[in-house]
Amino acid sequence: MNTKYTNAYGRNIDWFTILLYAVMVIFGWMAVYSSMFNLTGTNVVFDLSKNYGKQIMFLGFATVIALVIMTMEYRFFFGFSYLIYGVVISLLVGVLILGDHTKGAQAWFRLGDFKVQPSEFAKFATAMALAKLMSPFNFKLTDRNNLMRAVGIIALPAILVLVQNDTGTFLVFVSFSLVFYREGLSGVFLAIGAMVMVLCIAALLVKTMLLYIIITSLTLLVLLLFRRYKKLLGIVVLCWMAAMTVVTGTSYAVKHLQPHQQKRIMSLFGLEVDKSGVDYQKDNSIMTISSGGLYGKGYLEGSLTKGKYVPEQSTDFIFCTIAEEFGWFGSAFLILLFIALIMRIIYLSERQRSRYNRVYGYCVACIIFFHFLINLGMAMGLLPIIGIPLPFISYGGSSTISFTILLFVFIKIDSHRMQDLSR
Repeated sequence: MNTKYTNAYGRNIDWFTILLYAVMVIFGWMAVYSSMFNLTGTNVVFDLSKNYGKQIMFLGFATVIALVIMTMEYRFFFGFSYLIYGVVISLLVGVLILGDHTKGAQAWFRLGDFKVQPSEFAKFATAMALAKLMSPFNFKLTDRNNLMRAVGIIALPAILVLVQNDTGTFLVFVSFSLVFYREGLSGVFLAIGAMVMVLCIAALLVKTMLLYIIITSLTLLVLLLFRRYKKLLGIVVLCWMAAMTVVTGTSYAVKHLQPHQQKRIMSLFGLEVDKSGVDYQKDNSIMTISSGGLYGKGYLEGSLTKGKYVPEQSTDFIFCTIAEEFGWFGSAFLILLFIALIMRIIYLSERQRSRYNRVYGYCVACIIFFHFLINLGMAMGLLPIIGIPLPFISYGGSSTISFTILLFVFIKIDSHRMQDLSR
């Protein structure tokens, strides 16, 4: 089956990726409608006072934007990558001053009855800027200055998002580290990242002073065993300092989180039980998912979904609705859709002649993967409840439109893959 088409706007449009997108957004709208379905109400599809009515409008906007992207000059995205990045950074700063404070975070601009979240758009803007920076043929991440510049492009929006108290979106910026690995960064850095995560978890599970003693004891033991290797001794001391800094920083950061965020982290590791709050959400989410069984209860027949047992069920916990009503088969279908989309994007990225295209494609794949992984892990009680949407599925104007832009920019530049726009 030929999934590509040639027209005046671009060659080789990948219709398979567009088909996956269409199936996902339609499936997502069905889940949003079901999560808000009222057994005693009228449930008018285009009711803009309901999330499902607004989502139709958002999908309409997203479709128009996708069509506009596909008719644009493909070099536009490469040429204006830094400008788009700068505009979004300005919005991230502006929301800290003029933004609407909701649910403990100041991350939205209010426009009448609607809200816009700049941090959602920061993802594709950062992907564009990073791809532009890394596009030259002679760009090497092994060069310290290049690595620092690339990290800086990611760190600036990430820090601004963290200041907004949007922890979920902040974590998504970690996904760009996988792009670095693909583009030649040593696997040693990924190993260091894994060790940092282990130390962060240890800082939560073990008393800080005891952890200090353990780290120092292990360091002294290594120094004693390898005292003849003088070059190694300096590295060991630096590792000790870094480990102590990570432990201290983690302990400090957790103490200064919002109370509900502390409870979510403590609950995940079994350090605290809160049956009226975090554990209530997690337990009911797991119960709703498992109640669907193999085949599900049927569309619009989810009793726990209709009973509103899980909060934010049209946004952060949309997977619960799907699992209850469509069962294991419906959940597996959704997961396979995401796997197919991510693998398709990686496949398309690998066949690009332009490094800009390839880097941007990998950014798209990593962002979608992290959202998918964290959202499902959160719904199944495997990860802390941090509030992050499921791409193309969850309700939300900013997320729906930003993910559409993220994906269709790649589809557009892929359609011109035979032309190297970095030259």
